[in-house]
Amino acid sequence: MINVRVKLTFPEDLVRTPVIARLVREHDVEPNIRRANVGEHEGWIVCEISGGPSEIDAALEWLRAEGVGVDLLADIVES
Repeated sequence: MINVRVKLTFPEDLVRTPVIARLVREHDVEPNIRRANVGEHEGWIVCEISGGPSEIDAALEWLRAEGVGVDLLADIVES
């Protein structure tokens, strides 16, 4: 299991959508939210996502496909 630190940026049309809940249900990963700022028109979350390497890759690709901005803040945090 590894942890990857990311910043997720949500556009206005996704701010009220339960993206993190769907991420957990649909992928075998566990997000640990470290910091967040969510408003009416946009939002961002800094989190560490834990899981297997292939599960994390699939989860990040899914987030991008959903329209979430995904920025890697560091490589693997710990293994």
